[in-house]
Amino acid sequence: MDDRGGGSFVAVRRISQSLERGNVYDSSSSGNFPFTTINHCIFLYVAEAVAGSAAWLGRGLSCVCVQGRDGASRPSFDLTPAQEECLQRLQNRMEVAYDTSIPQHQDALKGLWKLAFPEEELHAIVSEQWKEMGWQGKDPSTDFRGGGFISLENLLYFAKRFPKSFQDLLRKQVGDRSVWEYPFAVAGINITFMLIQMLGLEAVKPPSIVGETFLRFLSVNESAFDILYCIAFKLMDHQWLSMRASYMEFNTVMKSTRRQLEREIMVEDITYIEDMPSYSLLLSQ
Repeated sequence: MDDRGGGSFVAVRRISQSLERGNVYDSSSSGNFPFTTINHCIFLYVAEAVAGSAAWLGRGLSCVCVQGRDGASRPSFDLTPAQEECLQRLQNRMEVAYDTSIPQHQDALKGLWKLAFPEEELHAIVSEQWKEMGWQGKDPSTDFRGGGFISLENLLYFAKRFPKSFQDLLRKQVGDRSVWEYPFAVAGINITFMLIQMLGLEAVKPPSIVGETFLRFLSVNESAFDILYCIAFKLMDHQWLSMRASYMEFNTVMKSTRRQLEREIMVEDITYIEDMPSYSLLLSQ
């Protein structure tokens, strides 16, 4: 089946023009490019899972939740007490919904803006400015409905731990980019959801060997999920560029990214999440 039809997202077009904030969107090909949400450009594509239809995130990009062969179900295994505790703490994070009435949540969102655009003041928590980051409207809370507060935490971790890679992806500074690019922030929410599905983190214990292996990483580093998120985001962009993809191929790129992550998690003799081969992408200059 083709990877289109059944979902929708708002494409983001690179438009050449000067910006008041300077050369922060500098591109090697044709000058400065802000991200403009083209509201009338809605494109359909398929994101069917093996066991049902894909989940919708926000108002647009639908998550790819296809069970790869490397992550196939396997006989039950027992978790160690340490793994159970780490999984429970991660699941507690996953259960927190983004709530605009909670000051800490609003502060976290404002903090993300400051990390993304330190040179520009955010005028209001609901603002057209958010579209510059790749949200689909002026209120990011509507996009968080699918990913929850953990998806914001993932973006914040990425911005703080790997600021250069974060900025490169946000501002599309690396590679020969497509005219129609994926929206950065909403793509990030999709990645959070994809990882949760890939690892089977909503279950009492992961149903696959990929999820079991990840819990070993988590038990030695409780930031393993956040680090894996950063790896996945950078890998997704790397695949995007390698495939010379545009908006209609987003679903295909996400599937390819998931398969590669599953393969790397299963590499023998890996003890830490940082040992994954694609971790090096975050360190490249």
